[in-house]
Amino acid sequence: MGKEVRNILSAQYDNVLYSRNTIIEYIKTMSIENFVAENSSFGRGSIRNLLVHICDTYAAWIGVRALNLKHDFKPFSEYKNIQDCIGYFHQIDEFVNTFLRNFESDYQTEIEIYRDGETLQLTPLRLFTHTITHEFHHKGQIMSLSRHLGYIPVDADIIR
Repeated sequence: MGKEVRNILSAQYDNVLYSRNTIIEYIKTMSIENFVAENSSFGRGSIRNLLVHICDTYAAWIGVRALNLKHDFKPFSEYKNIQDCIGYFHQIDEFVNTFLRNFESDYQTEIEIYRDGETLQLTPLRLFTHTITHEFHHKGQIMSLSRHLGYIPVDADIIR
């Protein structure tokens, strides 16, 4: 049964990638100035920062906390362009694939996760759901921010 569930979750992540790739192609049409332009109305300030924050969240929850991997969190400024962010997303994809394999035997049994000196009991399914819904939350911010920058957002929904 575990492999069947993993296949379903992998298919779910493929849907996330479908939407993400649409957004990345859209962002490639933006000037570098707009890509890094700070806007205090949006939580992380810029499209670049939002992309890096999405990756940082996957890295923290899936990579560091669930898989106990070491990860070097770099400042936003280290990511100079969309290609740098794409590279980070590739690393995140590897974390997610490893995570889905590692917990394939049971996505419903709680595991201990350590965050800020606190122990949390969370299921792998909840962690996976948290990270992908977090990405979609910030996808909406990216689309709104791009509209403020004068672009016409693309439809990046999973169903179009």
